[in-house]
Amino acid sequence: MTAQVAQGAQGARRRRGGAVARERMLEEAMRAIAQHGLATLTMSGLAERLGTSGGHILYYFGSKDRLLLEALRWSEDRLTEDRRALLSRRTTVPRRLDAFLGLYLPEGPRDSRWMLWVELWARSARDGELTAAQEEIDRAWQEDLEQLLLRGVRQGRLGLTAQEVPAAADELLALLDGLSTRVVLGLRGATREGALETARRAARHATRPLG
Repeated sequence: MTAQVAQGAQGARRRRGGAVARERMLEEAMRAIAQHGLATLTMSGLAERLGTSGGHILYYFGSKDRLLLEALRWSEDRLTEDRRALLSRRTTVPRRLDAFLGLYLPEGPRDSRWMLWVELWARSARDGELTAAQEEIDRAWQEDLEQLLLRGVRQGRLGLTAQEVPAAADELLALLDGLSTRVVLGLRGATREGALETARRAARHATRPLG
């Protein structure tokens, strides 16, 4: 192996190692935020959980808001893969829509992903970068849901017109956000099962399935 090739291999290993270390930080940050909230999380406390230094975490993220944003993006990137996989299943549009609803909703109170969203909403009004990130992520969900509904319209499976699809998708996502907030915060005994049934009823009404 030439010196140049050896250096390239070492660089690749360092990049892979850095990516793994960063993912470990983000995964542990998600857990810590879900358990205690972002306000009480300190870089030194997170570093202690990871067995590293606070300076090492600051090197990667710089601030708690940046850590929150990167953790959310990382979480959503993984979920995007799951969403695209379910949307490409060889099954009916109504079944894919049902799977979409289930994927969107939190697993239960203090769901790690949804606690990141709660923290983001609390900060986005004063931070343009957080607002832009929220809109970007929301747009990806909206576009995928619109594509799914349009497929149902073209197949004659849904009683919508193509022009009605954007509004129907927007209404469903707004409802899902509200239901998800109640579940993740444990408001008024809200459960994932109850939220999913409410979302299913709303989807049936909004899309007016045919036949």
